[in-house]
Amino acid sequence: MAKEMQKTSMFIERNPGDCENGDIYKNLDDDGRVKRTGTWVTASAHIITAVIGSGVLSLAWAIAQLGWVAGPAVLMAFSFITYFTSTLLADCYRAPDPVHGKRNYTYMDVVRAYLGGRKVQLCGLAQYVNLLGVTIGYTITASISMVAVKRSNCFHKHGHHVKCQTSNNPFMVIFACIQIVLSQIPNFHNLSWLSIIAAIMSFAYSSIGLGLSIAKVAGGEHVRTSLTGVTVGVDVSGSEKIWRTFQAIGDIAFAYAYSTVLVEIQDTIKSSPPENKSMKRATTLGVSTTTIFYVLCGLVGYAAFGNEAPGNFLTGFGFYEPFWLIDFANICIAIHLIGAYQVFAQPLFGFIEGWCARKWPENKFITREHGIDVPCYGVYYVNFFRLVWRTAYVIVTAVVAMLFPFFNDFLGLIGAGSFWPLTVYFPIEMHIAQTKLPKYSFRWIWLKILSWVCLIVSLIAAAGSIQGLIQSLKTYKPFQT
Repeated sequence: MAKEMQKTSMFIERNPGDCENGDIYKNLDDDGRVKRTGTWVTASAHIITAVIGSGVLSLAWAIAQLGWVAGPAVLMAFSFITYFTSTLLADCYRAPDPVHGKRNYTYMDVVRAYLGGRKVQLCGLAQYVNLLGVTIGYTITASISMVAVKRSNCFHKHGHHVKCQTSNNPFMVIFACIQIVLSQIPNFHNLSWLSIIAAIMSFAYSSIGLGLSIAKVAGGEHVRTSLTGVTVGVDVSGSEKIWRTFQAIGDIAFAYAYSTVLVEIQDTIKSSPPENKSMKRATTLGVSTTTIFYVLCGLVGYAAFGNEAPGNFLTGFGFYEPFWLIDFANICIAIHLIGAYQVFAQPLFGFIEGWCARKWPENKFITREHGIDVPCYGVYYVNFFRLVWRTAYVIVTAVVAMLFPFFNDFLGLIGAGSFWPLTVYFPIEMHIAQTKLPKYSFRWIWLKILSWVCLIVSLIAAAGSIQGLIQSLKTYKPFQT
């Protein structure tokens, strides 16, 4: 009976009493789902894949806007904020007790369990719009890295004075084709191998960027740096300095955030030791590793390029030689983004598929699984709704990326809109509700102050993103390749 249900349903609801004293119960968790096998190591890989994006290579630009004093201070401040609020959110995976309570499978479920009301819809809107935006942005960024490989070889062959213009669109199509295949991975639980590969790639290209920057510094070339960053009247105007500072603060704040997928990552971890303990350990490793790379790449990159640091010193050609190493680094970026796309897309896939299965439980197109024998793999279950919906999603994100190649500027605005509620506000409010903190107690007051400060940061970053988006729209030429 259980095998028949597995073939005809996406979700298998089991009553523990039905399998009492049976072997099948040994393969199930306390919620009746297949036993989770994830550990703090696989969770760390998911976190690093989600957090360390190719944006690490643009941190030199952010430090250049802020200078030697504010730059490192902002990096360390948001590292601590992300770590702290992530540990609060990890304790909310189960409700009401963080160890023995009922599991919550998504961020919306967690908010529903602790806060309820309209805040659940606000959470869903912020989370899934952000996930949609990130997948579109990654399509663009991956194509830029692929184009950079082609341009690097062109520069090496014809000289740096040649424009070597190349269209991004063919590479977006290639990226989309790869994602159509990978999107058939059923859920987050089967994604750990891809996240581990992507995490290795992120270390590879970050290390290459760092090594090239160190070599440039060791070469003794003089660059201008300062305690306060780019100089008004020399590098930028007064208004440009303000807007760039806003953008830099926002870029650093959003560079750490992974709360949009934290609950889904935690739901892959086995229950012994307790999930919140394993997740906190994974968070410590993930955030500390990220911080080390961010500080090194940001500060050494600023030392190498000074106030003229490019937006990305691999795809932006801060370096031209050795061209083979630049090519390898950009290939690593593309491979990493292939994995990162899935880390951010899987929660959205799961949300839509779960909602449809609950809405139309008798629709066999949505719920039926078809077993296919795959050589060297075994039986793979194909769901036609999953196949059609996920393929359509990848195609739509690729088309949007082609139509709006400046979408990454818009992504900064989406990040500003989702950073405060998802990374700061909801974790703090749920912690207060879970621990029943007395109103106006010392801890309650400083948590509220932290929340308000981060709200101001989000508003500042949103203003900088809007200004950057306006500038992009002014210079956008839709038919230029």
